[in-house]
Amino acid sequence: MARENLTRLTGSDNGDGSGECNQNDCPSVYRDETDGRIVVQGEQCEAFRPPVGEALVKIPEHVLREAVRALGR
Repeated sequence: MARENLTRLTGSDNGDGSGECNQNDCPSVYRDETDGRIVVQGEQCEAFRPPVGEALVKIPEHVLREAVRALGR
């Protein structure tokens, strides 16, 4: 998957660089435009070992709520 295929649903700045996530370095949710799947960026979690090829990440609840609003649901 290429980054250019991702649409950021949360944490985007205001277009003027003043947003808190303008460096792409905070928890966020994206949609992969090639297959519609959701991609989550967050702090790595080590609660258990997921299957090969998968990872666990933690994101704040407000980030997930923002993603749902962005999807119009």
